[in-house]
Amino acid sequence: MRIKEIIQSIEQLAPVPLQEDYDNSGIQVGDINKEATGALLAIDITENVVDEAVSLGCNLIISHHPLAFKPFKSLTGKNYVERCLMKAIKNDVVIYAAHTNLDNAQGGVNYKLAEMLGLENVKILKPKENSLLKFVTTVPLQHADSVRNALFNAGAGHIGNYDSCSYNLTGEGTFRAGKGANPYIGEIDDIHIETEVRIETVLPIMKREEVLRALLAVHPYEEPVYDLYPIENEWSRHGSGVVGVLPEPMPEQEFLYLLKDIFNLPTIRHSKIQGKEIRDVAICGGSGAFLIPNAISYGADAFITGEAKYNDYYDVEDRILLAVVGHYESEICTKEIFFDVISGKFPNFALHKSAFDSNPVKYL
Repeated sequence: MRIKEIIQSIEQLAPVPLQEDYDNSGIQVGDINKEATGALLAIDITENVVDEAVSLGCNLIISHHPLAFKPFKSLTGKNYVERCLMKAIKNDVVIYAAHTNLDNAQGGVNYKLAEMLGLENVKILKPKENSLLKFVTTVPLQHADSVRNALFNAGAGHIGNYDSCSYNLTGEGTFRAGKGANPYIGEIDDIHIETEVRIETVLPIMKREEVLRALLAVHPYEEPVYDLYPIENEWSRHGSGVVGVLPEPMPEQEFLYLLKDIFNLPTIRHSKIQGKEIRDVAICGGSGAFLIPNAISYGADAFITGEAKYNDYYDVEDRILLAVVGHYESEICTKEIFFDVISGKFPNFALHKSAFDSNPVKYL
């Protein structure tokens, strides 16, 4: 089994194009075409983690946080990032990261956190924007089913919890084949009128090339006609944060103690207790304070994240309970996500969860 097959299993859940513009998810270093000997799962890459992978015989490390965020002009070992990269290269270890693409994925980090809290009716808090295309093509009536199915199988036609979504309109298309053409139907230099179906559907931008390849593979015409339009619709299947409902409402203080227990926290930071019950809960692992306005607009009773600034505790006023559990603590579940995805597809593959606590924040 090749390393790239392991990576593909992760990217089926969290495609790299789901990452934010500032991010650097994906392959950090190494040859993914090599045979995989084992994978070490981690949140961060440190020198200890690379040493751990080598000692375990793993030639793949999958982390949540990317090791390399900025371009390199040299590689001299002047900091831990460069030393880790040099050590990985020397020992032929591939480093791969799934960061904000895993945060934004349906079934990713925030869905896992919602599962840990037992939330119900979970959905995306801030859906992805400017990520969809309207796709339109026309096809002879007798080929409409095969073209539709090919588009759907390539990733088009998903709207919310529905798939195979399209709008179809029957009409007449005209064309005249010129010299050198090889028309599927009609004659050279004759205007041909064909009963056609206009198929409209929607697709994520990241599926554009895949859908076009599917169209060209099954469409009978030598020159299929298609249009792609950017649309402003939100993509409700993926995005930042989630919101869900507790099975039973609970007092704020009880809710905070629940968080301490679930995340194994020595301490928890939170905004002022207002004496309200908590029922609707919004979550964003890591640095999620930017979603506080979205959680308030939604009407959530509490917002959980890994980091928040001093003024955030003021800004929420009495509109929502802000609970800050720590960046590392809110994303430690990523190792479980990686493990479940890979072991589910490759049950006999050697997987190890890093034993090192890479949290740079310590508590006294």
